[in-house]
Amino acid sequence: MTKLFSRFVRDESAATAIEYGLIAAGIALAIIAVVNGLGTTLNDKFSSINTSLK
Repeated sequence: MTKLFSRFVRDESAATAIEYGLIAAGIALAIIAVVNGLGTTLNDKFSSINTSLK
């Protein structure tokens, strides 16, 4: 039982998977923020063009 517990403590594969998950979540949040900002800017630009064409 002690051998099993010591092997479990030394196993770091789950920690690596969690780290990769956190990195992926951070990248996804950054992409969402950029796309949201870009969408707002484009919406303002198209509204301006629409107003000038009327």
